[in-house]
Amino acid sequence: MRLLLDANISPSVAAQLLTGGIDAIALRDWHDGSYRTAADDQVLVDAAVEGRVLVTYDLKTVPLLLKEWPETRPHHGGVVLIDEKTLRPIDVGGILKALQTLVREHADEEWRDRAVFLRAK
Repeated sequence: MRLLLDANISPSVAAQLLTGGIDAIALRDWHDGSYRTAADDQVLVDAAVEGRVLVTYDLKTVPLLLKEWPETRPHHGGVVLIDEKTLRPIDVGGILKALQTLVREHADEEWRDRAVFLRAK
């Protein structure tokens, strides 16, 4: 399972996941930062090409894109949505632990066109 962490997630989470053997990269570092201002749909398309699952706090635009996706776009590589009420963006340790658990329990599953909410662990 290869993760792409959206801009609202601390890049230190990606670094710590990498240290633990999980393929993760922060959006700011992905392709030398060229996607930092890219539209969400472009990020989803290009993440899918690389087999990356997008991890995001964006509960406004991304769910709408996912709803429209089957009718207008190719497949996406999967999305992990995080609700600020469940895991606050400043809770780096909580996000890290939850993502480690998610990968450990679901890495071998098919993620194409799948969307889930991250649960605190």
